[in-house]
Amino acid sequence: MTKIANLLSLSLLCLVASVQCYGRNGFNPLEKLIKAQKSKRISTSGDELLNVEYSPVYVGPQDGLKEADKVELLPGQPDGAMFDQYSGYVTVDPVAGRALFYYFAQSQNSSTQPLVLWLNGGPGCSSFGNGAMMELGPFRVNSDGKTLSQNKYAWNNEANMLFLESPAGVGFSYSNTTSDYVTGDTKTAADAYTFIINWLERFPEYQTRDFFITGESYAGHYIPQLAQLILHNNKITNQTVINLKGIAIGNAYIDEETQYAGSVDYFWSHAMVSDEIHEGIILNCNFSAYANISDACESYLDQVNIGDIFGYDIYAPLCGSTSGSPSTSGFDPCTDDYINTYLNTQNVQTSLHVNAPLNSWESCSDKLEWTDSPATVLPVIKELMSSGISVWLYSGDTDGVVPVTTTRYAIDHLQTSVKTQWYPWYTQAEVGGYAVGYENLTFVTVRGSGHFVPSYQPSRALALFSSFLAGELPPSNDEN
Repeated sequence: MTKIANLLSLSLLCLVASVQCYGRNGFNPLEKLIKAQKSKRISTSGDELLNVEYSPVYVGPQDGLKEADKVELLPGQPDGAMFDQYSGYVTVDPVAGRALFYYFAQSQNSSTQPLVLWLNGGPGCSSFGNGAMMELGPFRVNSDGKTLSQNKYAWNNEANMLFLESPAGVGFSYSNTTSDYVTGDTKTAADAYTFIINWLERFPEYQTRDFFITGESYAGHYIPQLAQLILHNNKITNQTVINLKGIAIGNAYIDEETQYAGSVDYFWSHAMVSDEIHEGIILNCNFSAYANISDACESYLDQVNIGDIFGYDIYAPLCGSTSGSPSTSGFDPCTDDYINTYLNTQNVQTSLHVNAPLNSWESCSDKLEWTDSPATVLPVIKELMSSGISVWLYSGDTDGVVPVTTTRYAIDHLQTSVKTQWYPWYTQAEVGGYAVGYENLTFVTVRGSGHFVPSYQPSRALALFSSFLAGELPPSNDEN
């Protein structure tokens, strides 16, 4: 079986079509994961979290650490920032020496607004460099790699934003025990839970605050699993009860079968593959049994060739392109390079209190070996839907890696009823996208956005985020 048998979703783009994909120097973390799944080196049962019995997690001494973590000023930071920011490490395993790095940007109204955790996916990609510095944090890195500009659509306008680099080995997070870099979904959720418990000890003013979890891509695994663990542990713990109110996941990688089928249909509906190839794939590929792909299916997949495009925003120019064609969103495709330069500058790392025993920061880590990743997290999402917390899925509609169709197909598998029919939502006198309210689930699209929604459509992303926190569907007329 050729490399095509390790593909689809993101892999169809990255392996078949030679598309530019997430991660520097050609490293593609999701491709690595899918290969491990198909070669049976990775557990896909999805039962691990459900069988975990709670025992009190490690809680370390936190006295004085909040004050030590305060960031007085980031190098190149513009004047006028009216909020406090913190960064540093929370130890989740003192024996192994495993410590997770965080960045925290308070709201100007920090005492009244909720606490929101942001998680990037990968698996193995940085929530600080990607999430905070490229997407929804208070600053963006300029093209000189030395200075910052203010992001007026930053999410800390609406909430206190906490960015966690997880698991150990990602970004500035690390372990003194190399075997910790053999990890997976279950360990990642457990460490994130331990992190939150300890972080709330360090910042006790947030212990009873409304808490939300947001993120994107492979965080479609991280977020439901962490939310499930929080809700289970809240019932039996004598430690801090986490006041979880809701989750929101963008372009979420949540179900293998619908990921494959939805990707193929997206490429065809966006004129990226021919009618003949699409029909051949539909007739010959059984995505519910993808490990046993037929030769006929493989033959059609081998014929897919959509050229050298950036899969995470199919209409965006490539970094370094000389065509001069503008991005439909105005986002600079070389931003990842600027961030890499900035975060690998010594005075920047010093200001962030970085002490990781690593040579450099990377957007996505290639040192991790993943051991467990369920083929679907839809049963976990269904459990969360019945728990009373708010569950949102949202999709940028120009993402070719985890396309909007994959999420729509996955929602169909949840078999939930519609409460509010599909409608266009508005912000800044324009259609921001489309929304539908299901029983215990909200689905929202963001018009003209790729995979990294707050990067490509920052104003629309902030409007969506505000609605999510308020527990309301996005406005059906221009109220913003």
